[in-house]
Amino acid sequence: MKILVVDDDVYIQQLVSIHLSREGYKVCKASHAQEALVLLEEETVDLAIVDVMMPGMDGYELTKILTNDLEIPVILLTAKGQLDDKERGFLSGSEDYIVKPFEVKELLFRVAVVMRRMNRKVESLIKVGNLMMDRKNYEVVINQETIIMPLKEFELLTVLASRVKKIVPRVVLIEQVWGIDYEGSEQTLNTHINRIRDRLKKYRATVEIQTVRGIGYMLEEIK
Repeated sequence: MKILVVDDDVYIQQLVSIHLSREGYKVCKASHAQEALVLLEEETVDLAIVDVMMPGMDGYELTKILTNDLEIPVILLTAKGQLDDKERGFLSGSEDYIVKPFEVKELLFRVAVVMRRMNRKVESLIKVGNLMMDRKNYEVVINQETIIMPLKEFELLTVLASRVKKIVPRVVLIEQVWGIDYEGSEQTLNTHINRIRDRLKKYRATVEIQTVRGIGYMLEEIK
């Protein structure tokens, strides 16, 4: 995991960087917003710790850019502790807000919490080729177009997409989508798979479902 520390106070910048490094994080540093944005043209980071009061663009504005344009989660670091300031910080898109002076352990704890939260968000999204599935909101996007898919079809495609290039036995698909007590015909599974195939073809998805005779199905990316 790589973390960007943006603070015009060299002491704070070094303090935060040293302790993050000791915890195993990779760290890159910037002294102001513009330097951070230039750095991000070359670097990919998982989280940014941003001071609010900086020369030029302040931390609130930088946070808006990081969260809205670059999708980088932000923890704001500031000497201000008023409720209005905290509200402004969260409205700018920050994940958390720490007031100076702070305990290093508290900072590390908050970093870990935000990282776990971000990891859960990532796990809720499945992307294969030009297909993206949002398991949390039950959305399917193909070629940046959101399509409506019945729940059973969505669940079947989710199972296959989460195990891309791996054979998923028919019994596993049935148990995960209809439950272990399902007593219906396997033809129901075949019908749903064929409907999913039709949708993938209709919307020009760059994935397809392969039949593995006698075993089950496998989702593959079309090259």
